[in-house]
Amino acid sequence: MTPLKNDLLLRALRGEPVPRPPVWMMRQAGRYLPQFRALRERYDFFTRVETPELAAEITLQPIDLMGVDAAIIFSDILVIPQALGITVTMDEGKGPRLSPVIRTPDDLAHLAMPDVADRLSYVYQALRLTQSGLAGRVPLIGFAGAPWTLLAYMVEGQGSKDYARAKAFLYQYPEAAHRLLTTITDLTVAYLNHQLRAGADLVQVFDSWAGLLSPADFATYSLPYLARLVAEVEGPVILFARGAWHSLPELAATGASALGVGSELTPAFARRQTEGSTTLQGNLDPALLYAPIPTIVRETRAMVEAFGAQRYIANLGHGILPDVPVDHARAFIETVQSYG
Repeated sequence: MTPLKNDLLLRALRGEPVPRPPVWMMRQAGRYLPQFRALRERYDFFTRVETPELAAEITLQPIDLMGVDAAIIFSDILVIPQALGITVTMDEGKGPRLSPVIRTPDDLAHLAMPDVADRLSYVYQALRLTQSGLAGRVPLIGFAGAPWTLLAYMVEGQGSKDYARAKAFLYQYPEAAHRLLTTITDLTVAYLNHQLRAGADLVQVFDSWAGLLSPADFATYSLPYLARLVAEVEGPVILFARGAWHSLPELAATGASALGVGSELTPAFARRQTEGSTTLQGNLDPALLYAPIPTIVRETRAMVEAFGAQRYIANLGHGILPDVPVDHARAFIETVQSYG
């Protein structure tokens, strides 16, 4: 692998001194870029995901166009349900649909048990192609969905405001829920380790629906599986348990290299809750990128000052919104990169 010219992200994850925080954006390879939209017009979503050359091209776009300090592979968290034999379709603007859904313990018997080395080989090929295209410019991030979030999609069958069916599954069939969560975790550990071997420098785990669980349910149905991922994945792991801010101390105790934090909490609160024990990542409100550029500059500087430059990765509190002006996103990145 080519030596890294910009290793700020990896140094921040290790807690080493850095001259400024690294910066990247969740969903940075996405719809706000005209070059991404051009490819979207020609290829459907999963064609882009499953064609290594396209996935690599999309991953490299924000590096070439925006100058961020890390790349994140273009893929989707729902490739694990697909590997389990569930059909996933993605309608632009409508979100995913999964079939068949899991509604009873008997439905678990219909899941395939794949060899993720083979079944998801297109992701690893995309990582290798991306590393070649990066030529050591910045680190490459792999990712996967958290077990609870994937279970929620597999039970619900689509996006939902409250995932009531998924939560009901936990309460009605707790033993089956833990069996499914264990299966997802086993596959995800293998999947993330294959990503690291294929060229990812680190991985991020997205628990997008963590905030829908009560603190007690999060401690039962999400946290133990996140802890297993951190313990068994053979490289740095960033955990982003969106909305589970009540459990920041417990998340820090997993030993994750960094924790993503959302816009709903202050940097001071996040630092207090984690007692400075881990690197934090976040947390500018993505909607702020619609503001005039001077406002973006002011708020970004204030965010970095509040977190402090050390043990910190500048990012948004969630994914960049699809119609943010490119120059506004660039103002956010350049403000962080000019810090200090």
